[in-house]
Amino acid sequence: MRIVYIHQYYCNPQMAGGIRSYEQARRLVARGHTVHVITTDITVGGTRRQTEDDGIHVHWYPVPYSNEMSYGRRLRAFAAFMVLATAKAAALKADLVFATSTPLTVAVPGVLAAKLRRVPFVFEVRDLWPEIPIEMGALRNPVTRRLATGLANFAYRNAAEVIALSPGMAAGVTARRPATRTTVIPNAADLAMFDVAPEAVRRFREQHRWLGDRPLIVYTGALGAVNGVDYLIHAARRMRDADPQVQVLIVGHGREWAATRELAAEHDLLDRSVHMWEKVPKAELPVILGAATMSTSLVRPIRALWDNSANKFFDAFAAGRPIAINYGGWQSDLLRESGAGLVLDPADADGAGAVLAGHARDEPWLARARAAARRLALEQFSRDLLFERFEAVLNRSVATGRTRRHATAAALSE
Repeated sequence: MRIVYIHQYYCNPQMAGGIRSYEQARRLVARGHTVHVITTDITVGGTRRQTEDDGIHVHWYPVPYSNEMSYGRRLRAFAAFMVLATAKAAALKADLVFATSTPLTVAVPGVLAAKLRRVPFVFEVRDLWPEIPIEMGALRNPVTRRLATGLANFAYRNAAEVIALSPGMAAGVTARRPATRTTVIPNAADLAMFDVAPEAVRRFREQHRWLGDRPLIVYTGALGAVNGVDYLIHAARRMRDADPQVQVLIVGHGREWAATRELAAEHDLLDRSVHMWEKVPKAELPVILGAATMSTSLVRPIRALWDNSANKFFDAFAAGRPIAINYGGWQSDLLRESGAGLVLDPADADGAGAVLAGHARDEPWLARARAAARRLALEQFSRDLLFERFEAVLNRSVATGRTRRHATAAALSE
């Protein structure tokens, strides 16, 4: 099968960011499929080029982007990639066109290329648009809201099938387009990547004198408007009072990085009990999580964000580490049922600090939570397990498309 795979923010393990598309594409190549990824080089001064990642043909276009940009500049970046991707996708031979959001605008080149090539289009929903930006206040203009809503309906209406990263996202798609088949395939646990030798973890702890054998709470990922990592800083104040030995490490990047650092400094936490590192390549995260006592996943108190499927949630499972979250929804249900972590009160960061400090040295609880996290990684969220479901969607869409084309051809010949 020849697959055109459109992802505006594709990353490989040597880059900082989620590697879902890389992992899915390389497995498709290993199964004998040909995969062309169309993406962007978001760095200033980036170049238009073609590379190969484990057999994946990656087409890069220079479209600078960061979540520190204004919404207007981001929209211009979305539009620029939409035009470039449409031209490239239409020029490539394909049996199927696949596009993964966000942004929602990637659906346009996906749909157009699929129609030109007369092949199926499969759309992957990573965040519900326009619901999230509307709830966050980013889309206030009624005209913009109608355009975004129309674009979502356009994507779902033209998709042979939709892949949603959580049950809540699937429900949102179905509410708009009941006729479109929707399959839930969440983010995954990369078990082999996070299988870190104890000696590597020991060296990591020894190299950082502030850590040593102290408990470590980590946050890895974006520090953007949706994340609210200041919550962890406020929690760290209480942790310092409850147990001065507990350390917090925040690794990431984004619009709120500087403000979060300033907040930690204001409370005399920075480089004492709170440590902040700029983003690191995905390949460096396993040893950080291997050294962690507990990981965290945080969002602002906005209901639409409960349906997220954050990579950090599944990375913790892959590393066999408990995770603490401050939101409800399907992930909180999973943690309560499995015992693989904690659900913190989103309105009480101070109380969350006390809870985290209390569990950071509770060895019986930690042992049970680590075992539960590992079971979830193996039994429900293994990358290899979820890939089978992903490939089945693509194969089903192509087979259905061929049947329909043959039926149409037969009808026309009569």
